[in-house]
Amino acid sequence: MNAPSRKVAIVTGAGSGIGKASAVALLQAGWHVAFAGRRADALEQAVASAGEAASRGLAVPADVSDPESVRRLFAKTVEAFGRVDLLFNNAGVNAPGVPVEDLSVEQWKNVVDINLTGPFLCTQEAFRVMKNQSPRGGRIINNGSISAHAPRPNSAPYTATKHAITGLTKSTSLDGRKYDIACGQIDIGNAATDMASRMANGVPQADGRIAPEPLMDVQHVAQTIVHMASLPLESNVQFVTVMATKMPFVGRG
Repeated sequence: MNAPSRKVAIVTGAGSGIGKASAVALLQAGWHVAFAGRRADALEQAVASAGEAASRGLAVPADVSDPESVRRLFAKTVEAFGRVDLLFNNAGVNAPGVPVEDLSVEQWKNVVDINLTGPFLCTQEAFRVMKNQSPRGGRIINNGSISAHAPRPNSAPYTATKHAITGLTKSTSLDGRKYDIACGQIDIGNAATDMASRMANGVPQADGRIAPEPLMDVQHVAQTIVHMASLPLESNVQFVTVMATKMPFVGRG
């Protein structure tokens, strides 16, 4: 299979955290990268943080829950770079950690719209681009979570969407075969980002205790994304878990 002359990626939720770290790592590995997210200023700062590699970065404000915004994201990326070889479906949100009976329908729908409908819309658009470009094909990586395997207390919307992402990953992997589109999933546990910083101060456990949890450097996640992305399309990391070694996952509860 012929390799493209340049490698082009779209990373959603790229203004901070895992998305920013992964997008910057891809830039520094030689990729052209569209940084997608809701806040233009955060995206511009994320691109600039890549130093000399920033010249291959593109900030594209986008709302992954809006079909038209997703179409514009892909159109701008193709206009700037000519193709799309990688989509990292990373954008995600959580709901307040309240008992399920106290959760509002609006809070539930917000998580579903961004965590599940967003990756679906981006996957649709990626298929449309990847199957028609030359060389054909590409790769999609979905950000699952440790919660794709085991829930935390009071996390029904987040956990439900991350379990659903696993189904989307499997269906995408199957449906993409005829177009040379590979799809895999990364499940991440306790990467040190602003969103996860509260873990170090103590979070609810399955037995009702509040306990601190260890964190790992987010760069370990970013380098895993670069590795998955760098494989030839004949190979695929279907599922991988990257987690803080001593976090309460194996044996949770």
